[in-house]
Amino acid sequence: MNTVEPIREKKTIEKMKKYLKEHKTLRDYTIFTLGINSGLRISDLLNLRVSDVIDSKGKMRNRISLSEKKTGKTKDFPISESSAKALNEFIATIDISNKDTPLFLSRQGGESVSRFQVYRIINDAAKHAKVSDLVGTHTMRKTFGYHAYKMGMDITLIQKLLNHSSPAITLSYIGITREDLDNVYMNLNL
Repeated sequence: MNTVEPIREKKTIEKMKKYLKEHKTLRDYTIFTLGINSGLRISDLLNLRVSDVIDSKGKMRNRISLSEKKTGKTKDFPISESSAKALNEFIATIDISNKDTPLFLSRQGGESVSRFQVYRIINDAAKHAKVSDLVGTHTMRKTFGYHAYKMGMDITLIQKLLNHSSPAITLSYIGITREDLDNVYMNLNL
């Protein structure tokens, strides 16, 4: 099995988001935007229901709370500004009257878009953004972790957010390279 990589360059992320918004659908754009800003596994992202983001009064929630499919653990997190913007745009285009409806419906309706379809969507956007690394649905989760780390977030916090058993696993998972580690030595120069 090939290992996918995070999207390391913010410019590349922006190119992919622009491509998805302009050439695909708001659904696809929102899946990607929420995926890279939440660190959710694809199974949890595609399991979201309208009620997970819209309250009983039809207003956008400020947090998402769910039970992770893989671990059974509760995950509760705030919706970031960029995710809220994408969700608001997307929700304005869908029927939210049935709160039990999957948030990201397939074109056939009734069921959530498939994991394989999201894989194709992400790969298409990556291709248009000239990404040379292997990309898949897990790329979104890895991108979340990678950029949190690059922003200076403590690796143990990221480990907890991703539900990993050790910081070493998290570092390997988010694709921290030998070059990244060597840069610490090369740039410290005390």
